[in-house]
Amino acid sequence: MTARRALTLAVDNLAERGPVQAEAMRIAEAVLFAAPEPVGEQELAARLPAGADAGRVLADLERAYAGRGVNLVRVEGKWAFRTAADLAFALAREAPEPQKLSRAAMEVLAIIAYHQPTTRAEIEEIRGVTTSKGTLDVLLETGWIRMRGRRKSPGRPVTFGTTAEFLRHFGLNAITDLPGLEELQGLGLLEGKLPGDLVPVPSDDTALDEDEEPLDLAAMALGPVADETE
Repeated sequence: MTARRALTLAVDNLAERGPVQAEAMRIAEAVLFAAPEPVGEQELAARLPAGADAGRVLADLERAYAGRGVNLVRVEGKWAFRTAADLAFALAREAPEPQKLSRAAMEVLAIIAYHQPTTRAEIEEIRGVTTSKGTLDVLLETGWIRMRGRRKSPGRPVTFGTTAEFLRHFGLNAITDLPGLEELQGLGLLEGKLPGDLVPVPSDDTALDEDEEPLDLAAMALGPVADETE
């Protein structure tokens, strides 16, 4: 079945369910195309006609666009149209220059993503080498990591975690979509002998853990926090 035929059938199926769902599909398609950021199901439902099933509309749109040059995908638990992965080469000239990170920065980013909330000292313990302040500064500047809070331990070290921008940049619906240890090593992002628990089940819950306390915003305003000795 061709992509055009699939889209036609999806529209026909909605029409059979009634004019409300058919109109809802058109509205949802327009909203998703125009939205600068991924759209949540509840946000979309608020724009649809009364009685429309937002979940069904999204499912139908996802199926209809599955074989097309643009796909409807879940990002950060929300929905957005994205260029089909196998057609990325066709847009290479138009794509902006990607952020280039050093191998050390990629390793630190991976450890933060899987072990968050984590501190600089904990990152160094896993990597077995010192992590420079500059590496953390670069990752903070990308917007992919953030300072979460402070560990309730001597020295009150800062804890780090990932951001929504991290999910958007890497096309992840949730932090649990991250690849496993073997995949990371296969990509060349991690090297050497690594502990078996390097890649636990990741979590990016924004709530502070029991062993974390809020950052002192007033103290942060006086200068950088990431360079504090831990």
